[in-house]
Order: sequence, then C-alpha cells, then structure tokens
Amino acid sequence: MKAATYDYAKPLACDEAIALVTPTEGMAKFVSGSQSLGPMMNLRLAQPEMLVDLRGIAALRACGIEGDVVTLGACITHAEIEDGKIETGTRGLMPYVARGIAYRAVRNRGTLGGSLAHADPAADWINTMRALDAEFLVAGANGARVIASSDWMAGAFTTSLEPEEILTGVRFRRLSANARWSYYKFNRKPGEFAEAIAVFIDDTARGMCRAVIGAIDGPPYAIDDARALIDDADPHTHAYDAHLEAAGVEAGTYEHQVHRVALARAAAIIRNQGGNAS
Repeated sequence: MKAATYDYAKPLACDEAIALVTPTEGMAKFVSGSQSLGPMMNLRLAQPEMLVDLRGIAALRACGIEGDVVTLGACITHAEIEDGKIETGTRGLMPYVARGIAYRAVRNRGTLGGSLAHADPAADWINTMRALDAEFLVAGANGARVIASSDWMAGAFTTSLEPEEILTGVRFRRLSANARWSYYKFNRKPGEFAEAIAVFIDDTARGMCRAVIGAIDGPPYAIDDARALIDDADPHTHAYDAHLEAAGVEAGTYEHQVHRVALARAAAIIRNQGGNAS
C-alpha cells in the first residue's frame, strides 16, 4: 500500500515548525528519520494531513558537553552515535546500544529524538535514557520546558509531549571515569525488537547504581538502588522476582522468565566484567 495524500514542509527553525503544526489540531505530524511513522503511513494506520520535516533545523543537531552535562540534539542519527561521531560521555554505552538497533539502513536515517518521541517500550533509547536519568528538552508554542525521564512516557507509544511540541534534545550527566555499565537485550534475531531489555549503570563517583527493566507493557521500570542485584550472584532470589512483579511482569509467565534472565545476565556482566554485554 501507499500512504494517503499529505502536504509536506521542511522548516529551518523550531518556531517555524511549531507554527505549521499549531493550527492543524493534531492533523500534522513532526517527522525526522521516519523509520516508524513511514511504515505506519504506508499501511494507512496513520494518515496525517501534513508532515513537518525537522531535519532542516540545525539546532536539533547541536550536541555538546559543558562540565559534566551532556546535551544531544534530537535529530542526530543512530549511526552517528554508533560510529562515534557524537561524543556522548557514556563510556561506550550509547555507541554499544546504537549498534544493536535494527539494521544499518535504519540506523543511517533513524534519529534519537524520533525513537524517543515514538516511545515504543521495546526500543533501545527509551530504556537507555531512563537508565541515564536524562532530561527531555521540549519546545512548543508556549515556550520551552524540561521533562524528567521518569515522566516522559505515559504509556506504550504515549509521551508527555503536546501535539504542537517538539522534542529538541536530551540532557544528562556524563558518566565518571570509573563508571561501569551493562546492557542486555533479548531478541531472537538481530534487527527485531526486544522481548526483554536490562540496563545497569554503576557510577560510584556520582552515587548512582541504577538498573532498568525494559521492553515491558509500559514505561521502563527503574531500580534506583540496584546494588543488591549486582552483588547477588543467584538470579533466583526473591529480589529479582520482586522487582519484576513491581514492573508489571506477571510471575510464572514466559515474559517473566525472559525478563529475569535478561536482568540476571546484565547483572552478571557488570559484576564480572564491568562492561559490555553481548
């Protein structure tokens, strides 16, 4: 199938983009990489009257590090992160995650902001940003605002963005020199969306030891003090089950087994190697 007829605009500034969308009462959509919206339009699951292409807005590609604060523009691509063209301050975590997103053709066009705004619970960046405790930078007709990562997702494919607002970027504290991380994603073949995701970040210099359970039915579930999971080598202890059940993963199900394995393997990686998952 082909997409229904729509208008197209490619503004050069956020204010111009917002002005194009505001009068349409939800019938216009912002688009960057179009790796999620494009297929939905071809299947006519989405039929916006206008697409407002954000790729011409230079401000949405601005990235930088000031002190220990990293700011990443929403329109940087997965491939740019994967190839190290963007300094993320995450000691290899974000390039590692980027390499596991879909296929290279998708990574060449797909963007950080597009993935976060789409808010698929099984997507990589939505879970990684929660682990980093990122702030989401938003611009709209009523000005700019900041949304905490814990408040970003209201549910699957639903964010705190208003229809006329743009996610301009994300901001988080860079990891310290001795920080450790692990990322484990369970999918049956490369390129598929994950059935389970587990992320650990252990940064003692910042007083942070966080884990995230991802690819669940709703927003990522954060464990703000994950030290006990890292220190406990037995994945069958009550601590694992308690966190999974709190995340809404029903005990005794296939999903519970898969998520427990992902969480246990990510914990083992950071415990034994302090680094990359495979």
